[in-house]
Amino acid sequence: MSLFALFVLLSIGLMVGLIMGLTGAGGGMLAVPALVYSQGWTMQQATPVALLAVSIGAMIGAIDGLRRGQVRYKAATLMAVAGAPITALGVLLAQQMSQRGLMLAFSLVLMLVVTRLILQVRADARAALSAAVKNEALAMVNQQTGRFDWSWSTAAIIGLIGACAGFATGLLGVGGGFIIVPLLRHFTNLTIQSAAATSLMVIALVGAVGVGSAVLHGVELPIVLSLWFAAASIAGVLAGRRLANFLDPKTVQLIFATMLSGVAMSFLLKAV
Repeated sequence: MSLFALFVLLSIGLMVGLIMGLTGAGGGMLAVPALVYSQGWTMQQATPVALLAVSIGAMIGAIDGLRRGQVRYKAATLMAVAGAPITALGVLLAQQMSQRGLMLAFSLVLMLVVTRLILQVRADARAALSAAVKNEALAMVNQQTGRFDWSWSTAAIIGLIGACAGFATGLLGVGGGFIIVPLLRHFTNLTIQSAAATSLMVIALVGAVGVGSAVLHGVELPIVLSLWFAAASIAGVLAGRRLANFLDPKTVQLIFATMLSGVAMSFLLKAV
């Protein structure tokens, strides 16, 4: 690999980690298309490399979240357990799909995420939204202990979120945070910081299963290149976790939505 190609790879990894650190999501959605375009790979080749980097970066971010007391580790473990077997199913399906089919599916998922981000930015003021979520959440976090008040319905909701994220992880090589964070915010009264940190722990656990499943199904993983990419992603995650405390979340979401829109349109045009 030339120095220029290595520079491009590290730049992509840094950007992927930065977005993931800021939002708790989005790393894989940018990593897969970036690797496809910059390295000339198919999605099947890019997926395990992106997933490995995203998983390692998410693990570092989750450790930081645990240190800050933001990770709901029991919920994260349940989501990972529910998502792990579905991740393997997604990987198997991805190997059976055509390149065109995967690109179309990826574009559709990206546009759904973009639509949701824009609607969220245009929603009511954060204080009013937080109050509504607190009163209507189906899975409640006890404000005194900071932990979920566990019941069968709470476990079912958390498990279902994990299963959805696991399938997306295996099929598209994305971390699943773009599913986990909004669903946690919708069905629980977690803060955005706690939802993002918990999402990172799930991504780390489920992503590891996705990488292992891909390798077992015969996907080749370039170790040296993957480790360089992962190292850049880790640096980005750490920087993003720091910047998240200073930037307006709405501004970050709009920038993220704009980037995803461009990626979705480029994949759609390439597929058709």
